[in-house]
Amino acid sequence: MAIVFKQVVDADRPMLADWLTRPHVTAAGWDRTLLDDLESFGVAVAPYIAYEDDEPVGYVQSYAAAAAGNGWWPDERDPGVRGMDLFLADESRLGKGLGTRIVQAFADFLFSDPAVTKLQIDPSPTNARAIRVYEKAGFHAVGTVMTPDGEALLMTRAR
Repeated sequence: MAIVFKQVVDADRPMLADWLTRPHVTAAGWDRTLLDDLESFGVAVAPYIAYEDDEPVGYVQSYAAAAAGNGWWPDERDPGVRGMDLFLADESRLGKGLGTRIVQAFADFLFSDPAVTKLQIDPSPTNARAIRVYEKAGFHAVGTVMTPDGEALLMTRAR
């Protein structure tokens, strides 16, 4: 089953609002502020809906780490480093390989841009499931870092 990404449009907002109320999504730190943030992101963050065939199955976003601002990645100078964040829409799909397929497909999608030099993601150090997904998708732990959201495990994947 193919994973494709379509940029978030206004028609996606009700679906995202529903997803953002789901316990597994809120437990991962996502909340309704994402809907407000979508309007202010501009080109700083690229938000997408992940589809498996024609079914929307998750949210994923990328951003230029060096331009993130607000205390995120202040030491990053490489304009080609992209950060990414994501969640799956349905808790019943967790632990079945979908997250790994989305991360792998999104990494390939981002690396199709020759300006992208490296990818990074920053799960909670206690989120063993997410860490394993990212490892399966080729990410390697760099170490723990402090972010505006608290301690995180910085993981990267080179081109």
